[in-house]
Amino acid sequence: MMRRGKFIVLEGGEGAGKSTNLEWIRDRLAAGGIKVITTREPGGTPFGEKLRSVLLDPTSRIVPDAELLLMFAARAQHLHEIIKPALESGSWVICDRFTDASYAYQGGGRGVNLQYIEFLEHWIQEGLYPDLVLLFDMPVETGLLRTHRRGNTADRFESEQRAFFERVREAYLRRAQSSPERHRVIDAALDLPQVQQQIEAALGHLSADGGGNAV
Repeated sequence: MMRRGKFIVLEGGEGAGKSTNLEWIRDRLAAGGIKVITTREPGGTPFGEKLRSVLLDPTSRIVPDAELLLMFAARAQHLHEIIKPALESGSWVICDRFTDASYAYQGGGRGVNLQYIEFLEHWIQEGLYPDLVLLFDMPVETGLLRTHRRGNTADRFESEQRAFFERVREAYLRRAQSSPERHRVIDAALDLPQVQQQIEAALGHLSADGGGNAV
């Protein structure tokens, strides 16, 4: 029987360095002979990318409940089309954001009732959860400064006020505290080599649990 692949998710607020480190993790695992697929949320599929463009468009006027439902619509397609088939084939999946982002952004940031998120999580995921969640954590002010330095036009989420991102950060940390067996909090405010040392330690723990020999 083919061994199921591992599901790794990168989470965190704006400017936390998820994209840079996702590439580093992909290359690190691939160098160890593991087949790796990288993807993102919202998005990951043609349908999901269309929803992403709506969700991130600064001109979109979307109420919080509709925002949550769109996120899970994209997630349902993503799981069916990309994530589940890849894991079943033995590939490891690295995803930029997953359901913790819904708890953080729609739950913490927007104030959506967490029971609604829990219901959708159980319905759509059908018991599938990440094997490892790397939460890239840093002070909100530091993350926003990094985002502004990129010089890109702010999307619909990046345009929010600082108080919104403080709530997002608090919600993320609560999620990490609620399931420490799955989450690893990465101090993303440190220099990149120090950040990647923390990531490597977390990956080593996953590998020691029977996930492969990549680290």
